[in-house]
Amino acid sequence: MRIRPPTTVRPPRFQGRLHDARTATAIGRWLGVAIAVCFVTGVTSHYLQRPPDWLADALPSRPYWGYRVTQGLHVASGIAAIPLLLAKLWTVYPRLFVWPPLRSVRHALERLSVAVLVAAAVFQLTTGLLNTVQWYPWPFSFVPVHFAVAWLLLGALVLHIAVKYPQIKAHWSRRSAGTLELPAEDGPDRRSLLTGVAAAVGAVTLTTVGQSFTPLSRLDLLAPRHPDHGPQGLPVNRTAAAAGVSGMPLTDWRLTVTGPRSYELGLDELAALPQHTVTLPIACVEGWSKSARWTGVRVMDLLELAGARPGTRLRVVSLERRGAYRVMEMGGGYTDDPLTLLALRLNGQVLSRDHGFPARIIAPNRPGVWQTKWVSGMEVL
Repeated sequence: MRIRPPTTVRPPRFQGRLHDARTATAIGRWLGVAIAVCFVTGVTSHYLQRPPDWLADALPSRPYWGYRVTQGLHVASGIAAIPLLLAKLWTVYPRLFVWPPLRSVRHALERLSVAVLVAAAVFQLTTGLLNTVQWYPWPFSFVPVHFAVAWLLLGALVLHIAVKYPQIKAHWSRRSAGTLELPAEDGPDRRSLLTGVAAAVGAVTLTTVGQSFTPLSRLDLLAPRHPDHGPQGLPVNRTAAAAGVSGMPLTDWRLTVTGPRSYELGLDELAALPQHTVTLPIACVEGWSKSARWTGVRVMDLLELAGARPGTRLRVVSLERRGAYRVMEMGGGYTDDPLTLLALRLNGQVLSRDHGFPARIIAPNRPGVWQTKWVSGMEVL
């Protein structure tokens, strides 16, 4: 009986073109910019949504459109990063099969940084995209986990850049040594690939960014929200039925304001107070936003009637029986701003139930989740 020698396991060999460092670096530049914008605007969004106590009174209410811009950029850069990440992975995936898998401590650090970087990037972009359609097929709370993994992604990116800096520097410019890795005739193919990637990024951006950048709303084909669709011409994330207030009888509704001089007001009494009209956007964490005209009583006037001092922090309670945003607090930067209203009307009409009838908060430079609807009480802190 003839015994065959053991077969040597060889890693696969890739002969495809454009899997070179020059192409990977070119796409990596774009991806790095997208991730940087997404990270900075995401951290901004998080601290506007969940400020620590030391920051709550220092949050600015101006520019009034600030959150609309930062959150719109956050979602737009995150969506743009998806085709960039796929293209980047395509250029480098043959390196997953290098042999031996670990050649040195530096190589081990490089592979570790890549593993964490890819896993964190895929997680962030996938969960962020699903958040824009308000679908949460996971058991954890989205906001704190998304925030924590963002820092993990940033750390992995910094480590990866530090480990790969010599290669990145060598292939950064067109005159670098990286241009010699492919034959000269492959230059047009690289340009075609990069053009295709740029076209993909442009396509997904143009067909989604209209949900926040309303001049492009007609191109809003792939976004989950259209800024003009909804009751009274404004989208709604959480309806009255979803909040459990659609069947509540509100004929005897009264606003309770608790402070040094506590009082109650009915809807007619609120309407008899000086009314102010402001134009402010609703900007939601999912990325959509739309400006509207709001009419109501200034919060600073209501607090003055309650004997509160300027700069007072305020707690607002909704008629909702449950929910993470049933109770909201705002610092003095918002309560002192004349644009902050307890709104009674939207675009000249009485608020619909889905938009918060009988009264809701509208404040500048503030996430939509904190523009509390169905207000039942206000407490001076």
